[in-house]
Amino acid sequence: MYKILRKESLNPTVTLMEIEAPFVAAKAQAGQFIILRVDGEGERIPLTVAGYDREKGSVTIIFQIVGATTYALNQKNEGEYISDFVGPLGVATKLDGLKRVCIVGGGVGCAIALPIAQKLHEMGAHVTSIIGFRSKDIVILEDEFKKVSDVLHVMTDDGSYGRQGNVCVPLKEMLDAGVGFDEVITIGPLIMMKFVVEAVRPTGIPCTVSMNPIMIDGTGMCGGCRLTLNRDGEKITKFACVDGPDFNGYEVDFDEAMSRAVMYKDFERHAYEDTCNLFSKEVK
Repeated sequence: MYKILRKESLNPTVTLMEIEAPFVAAKAQAGQFIILRVDGEGERIPLTVAGYDREKGSVTIIFQIVGATTYALNQKNEGEYISDFVGPLGVATKLDGLKRVCIVGGGVGCAIALPIAQKLHEMGAHVTSIIGFRSKDIVILEDEFKKVSDVLHVMTDDGSYGRQGNVCVPLKEMLDAGVGFDEVITIGPLIMMKFVVEAVRPTGIPCTVSMNPIMIDGTGMCGGCRLTLNRDGEKITKFACVDGPDFNGYEVDFDEAMSRAVMYKDFERHAYEDTCNLFSKEVK
């Protein structure tokens, strides 16, 4: 059992939790993920490590309440326990040698981007961060990004906060002005990452994307997280849980990934509604 040390609501649908998990905290690196179960009968879901404290023995996760399991997890409070917390899994983001990096995060993907920005800052790299949201009321982690970014752009689709527009607007402006980066790292919705990759492609600057598709076992055996890469004219299958979650954005077949990502939307919605009803009855 794993104790919830801290719980914080970042916006109406996004929650931060700090979990007591000393063995995971001892090895976790930026870019890796964990798989958890809320209780012994629950489903397994992957969540990227949003931070860790090796001395305290804790790991921070940030999740959006979109399905049955994230809803059930959000019902837990500080001092309570979750059943399973396995990790760290996946390959840590490769950051050695990077001196000037642009981090592009969208929505809850900013929670994944933040520890990468923090690590780069610790390494002494020049960090430019672009974080984008639909509107002001769902902006998260702005202060945390300010602390580790030499340049920070906050974008909202409706212009209610920061600058109006998507994350590609300031990115293209910098690239067109000749601002050079050793690498662009983007994390967020698939459609956002696809357009970031296309914005960077003409420059040839390496562009890394973080892929978080459906995962079940986290060991590459189930095949649920498979991705198709187009490498030198050849289609290659990789598994996000063991080969990723980071991939060369120029190689990822985003259209296939987006098609697979919506396969279980109806099931997820029904499960979410059933779980909400269950908890409502328990409260009554």
